[in-house]
Amino acid sequence: MNDAWLDFAIRIQSIAQAGLQYGKDKYDKERYEELRRISAEMIAVKTDIPVAKVYDLFCNETGYQTPKVDTRAAVFVDGKILLVHENNGTWSLPGGWCDVDQSVASNTVKEVKEETGFTVTAEKLIAVQDWRKHNVTNYAYGVVKIFVQCKYESGEFEDNIETTGIAFFDRDTLPQNLAVEKCTREQILMCFEALQDPNAPTAFD
Repeated sequence: MNDAWLDFAIRIQSIAQAGLQYGKDKYDKERYEELRRISAEMIAVKTDIPVAKVYDLFCNETGYQTPKVDTRAAVFVDGKILLVHENNGTWSLPGGWCDVDQSVASNTVKEVKEETGFTVTAEKLIAVQDWRKHNVTNYAYGVVKIFVQCKYESGEFEDNIETTGIAFFDRDTLPQNLAVEKCTREQILMCFEALQDPNAPTAFD
């Protein structure tokens, strides 16, 4: 979905959402609502998803629109990095959306526990990235991706509804079928580089 047309739709939706929240004039609010419908129609035309479904997913928030936060854990054991096997057959760093009652560190630890059964400690902030610059994007809103280096403490894989298995990989044997909307090969290698250089500064866009 990396596309200028979709960028335009996202910007229109963001302006309309803010106008609906903060606008005072009822006629202006009608125009903002119309802009919101147009942004949904633009995405529907581009993706062949029904307008009603796009509207439900894309235009379902109020207030000033901000990016969602996604945390990803880089867990190393004996120099190898932990990846989880997703239900769709791809591999990814463990992680997910940051819950409203969690910090970056606690959410990262929670996601690792849920997806692997491992108990870890969040130790270092590796990078904060705008996924539009690094990932294949499949949502019609912004996402800030936060990569956190974690220390394995204990545990073993536990069956769960999100992943079907786990494995540890060194930098030369990373799987080809990565969930590139969640993490790319370059992002995983970035985590290896952070491990090798403990004094490296946090990377950010």
